[in-house]
Amino acid sequence: MPAAAHDFWLQPASFWVRSGAPVGLSLLVGHGANRQLWDADIRRMTRFYSVGPAGTAELSGSIRQGGAGQVALLARGVHVLALETSHAQSDLPAIRFEDYLRVEGLTPAIEARRLSSRTDQPGREIYSRRAKALVRVGGGPAVDEPHVTAPLGLTLEIVPERNPYAVPTGEALPFRIYYQGRPLEGALVKLTNLGADEEPAATSRSNASGRVAFTMPRRGAWQLNVVWTRPITGNPTADFDTTFSSLTFGFDAPPAA
Repeated sequence: MPAAAHDFWLQPASFWVRSGAPVGLSLLVGHGANRQLWDADIRRMTRFYSVGPAGTAELSGSIRQGGAGQVALLARGVHVLALETSHAQSDLPAIRFEDYLRVEGLTPAIEARRLSSRTDQPGREIYSRRAKALVRVGGGPAVDEPHVTAPLGLTLEIVPERNPYAVPTGEALPFRIYYQGRPLEGALVKLTNLGADEEPAATSRSNASGRVAFTMPRRGAWQLNVVWTRPITGNPTADFDTTFSSLTFGFDAPPAA
């Protein structure tokens, strides 16, 4: 359930790989001591694909039941791996649900429950997940690439405004949060060092343009995570539709020739 495993992300064995070389992939949930492979029904994965310098490629079947798999990427440059899941159901006791809403900064649900005097009622939601990973293929200097900084149209999406691999050391990395195709204001965005992921390394609220920015070392593997929700009606088992979204990238050493 989402309150037990908020974080959800794609992590390749390396974020910088040789052209055509198979690279292992893990689909992970949780954080710290609770990190584990995503072992939900693999049929919940509705789409898995990559957008690279040569266009879009479907990767369906690359991740197996149990949350592990591999891909081979050909064109030199950055490839955006993107994954979407279908909805699942979550029901939490009132105290746990209210705590989860505060931790994730889900103000639409906080306000809806307050205005309807339902803060003492169990929390019922349907939820789905989105994950992106930026994998660099081949050698040569990193440059800004249009497909890296363009939204893919995910329900909830973290979009870099610069190619993270091309931003000089010491400069902040800028990102923009989109929800249902529009910039999202007020979302709590968490930056996590995947080498020490017990707690986020930094957090920021998206501004009126949906923007956040983080400065971090140019080493290690990193995850950005955001959650958003909306009240729904007409569903007999849920009051909110929640989406979890992540973006991962890493500053690995160049692959061996």
